Amino acid sequence: MPVSQHEDCIFCKIAHGEIPCTSVFESEELIAFLDISPVNKGHTLLVPKVHMETLFDMPDDIGQTLLAAMKQVGVAVMEATGAKGLNVVQNNYPAAGQQVPHVHWHLIPRFADDGHMVWPQGAYQDVQEMAALAGAIRGKL
Repeated sequence: MPVSQHEDCIFCKIAHGEIPCTSVFESEELIAFLDISPVNKGHTLLVPKVHMETLFDMPDDIGQTLLAAMKQVGVAVMEATGAKGLNVVQNNYPAAGQQVPHVHWHLIPRFADDGHMVWPQGAYQDVQEMAALAGAIRGKL
């Protein structure tokens, strides 16, 4: 079960007003604020106020509230920045790029000429390799 605050967590301290931030949205469950190291200006972090390290630690019932806030804040970020697109990025665990061990979403305004690329695409060796991996994933569900 998630704890309300972790004493060493910077996002918990921000959510509880112990560290200042440039907030753009706040509700009882969530806070959104500008990232201090933005990919593009307007890059916003959406953070649950209750401490949870990853998406896999979150209770399912926060989903609707989270999605509604993500849509509301995402549209506002795009309109305020004039962005033509928006990346919604959520990393879990350090191997995936999670730098702060408190679940959060990056809402990154995107522009056609901003120079940021998407991930390079790979390939499976063949259809059998792809089918075997799909079977292994289904077996874990």
